[in-house]
Amino acid sequence: MTTSEKFNIFSFSGKMKTLHLSWMAFFITFVVWFNFAPLLQAVKLSLGLTTAEIKTLLILNVAFTIPARVVIGMLTDKYGPRLVFSGLLIVCSVPCFMFAVSDNFVQAAIARFALGFIGAGFVIGIRLVSEWFPHNELGTAEGIYGGWGNFGSAAAAFTLPTIAVMFGGDDGWRYAMGITGVMSLLFGFVFYKNVSDTPKGSTYFRPKNLGAMEVTSVGDFFLLLIMKVPMYAALALLAWKLSPAGVNILSSAVVNAIYAGLVLLYLYDSSHVWRVNKTIFSEPVPELHRYKFKQVAVLNVLYFATFGSELAVVSMLPLFFSETFELTPVVAGMVASAYAFMNLMSRPGGGWLSDKFGRKPTLLILTAGLAVGYFVMGTVDSSWAVWMAVIAAMACSFFVQSGEGAVFAAVPLIKRRMTGQIAGMTGAYGNVGAVVYLTVLASVEYSTFFYVIAGTAVLGFVTLLFMEEPKGQIAEVNEDGTVQMIDVAKA
Repeated sequence: MTTSEKFNIFSFSGKMKTLHLSWMAFFITFVVWFNFAPLLQAVKLSLGLTTAEIKTLLILNVAFTIPARVVIGMLTDKYGPRLVFSGLLIVCSVPCFMFAVSDNFVQAAIARFALGFIGAGFVIGIRLVSEWFPHNELGTAEGIYGGWGNFGSAAAAFTLPTIAVMFGGDDGWRYAMGITGVMSLLFGFVFYKNVSDTPKGSTYFRPKNLGAMEVTSVGDFFLLLIMKVPMYAALALLAWKLSPAGVNILSSAVVNAIYAGLVLLYLYDSSHVWRVNKTIFSEPVPELHRYKFKQVAVLNVLYFATFGSELAVVSMLPLFFSETFELTPVVAGMVASAYAFMNLMSRPGGGWLSDKFGRKPTLLILTAGLAVGYFVMGTVDSSWAVWMAVIAAMACSFFVQSGEGAVFAAVPLIKRRMTGQIAGMTGAYGNVGAVVYLTVLASVEYSTFFYVIAGTAVLGFVTLLFMEEPKGQIAEVNEDGTVQMIDVAKA
């Protein structure tokens, strides 16, 4: 049961209060997660770091987020968004403070690695918002949550350097970082006090098992195992970037040990999947309780191309504009920020279009636009006028972020009690995409980089043809054994 009150963005009661507090919590997680990039030069000078060490910190900042999103998704389904989001905000303020007072590279690296965990906050709100909004408003609500929360990274870029200058001196950056930690700590308590997992009278459906995602057919069991491989491969790729072949921070022996550890972890993970799902090999799941894992797999691929490319492009676009058009770093940064600004309207727009015209048709159009957008970006060179390049970047950004909104308009309609786990896996694929694209960027020209993203978007379009439009209802079982039907589309 979701609340039937009117969707009024200016209201701060009922379901709208939950939506506003959710995007604020997500916004703060992104401010904390991305508080390093705008203060990078100050940190480098203050701690006397090399360029290789700074690059390593940037890699470490995203490394932990891949497994963290999966784990946080599971915890959210089991313990509820209120407890998990509050806990994440409070606990992650600790490594934020650690980074602010670090004196050397090792301390900074440990703190930055731990802070990757806060990047998993996004997953929690996806489940929470899905509990409070009916299917015909869900895309819009999730889009507002994702788009406005995501803006935290741009807000950090705009405000933190100013705050650091206000405090002044060599330690200005420490105060700026510390303030983001205080925000996270305090809002954790505000969130816990003001949010509930479901509207009054509604049931919060929990998965039967915490250890692994449930599937409902033998084919889906093997597809799940296949879809887990890229997440481990991305972590191996990060290890390779730290090896002598990359930035040469870790020795070959350490990197090989990490590879071995990842293989063992995958096997352990697979054994959990078997333990949770082995009954499907002997007795089929009743039709009423089935869901198709291919829906999850398609959304994973699409989020790889959308959010993965956004993370990669946001980090390289200022340099791209600076080098292509010989702009000063400040001007290049301002011009490139137009890409991130699109989040405020594009992601809610993608969700709204999904509510209005259906999940699959919207995704098909946006994915096609995404491929064309990046292909056009690949043709940008110094012969272009700067304003034309900015318009191309903003148009491309519209399709990227609307696509993200449309992906997460579909995620909560697959299986309610597993929404956190599904959102966790799909969200992790976004980070996998970022790792892959940034690795590609390190060894090719800018134009090739954009063409590669366009190519993966075409691949996403092809996989999308296999997706089925959510329709009718999904079944969930109450604790007393009764079955409740949840609408996922217009009757």
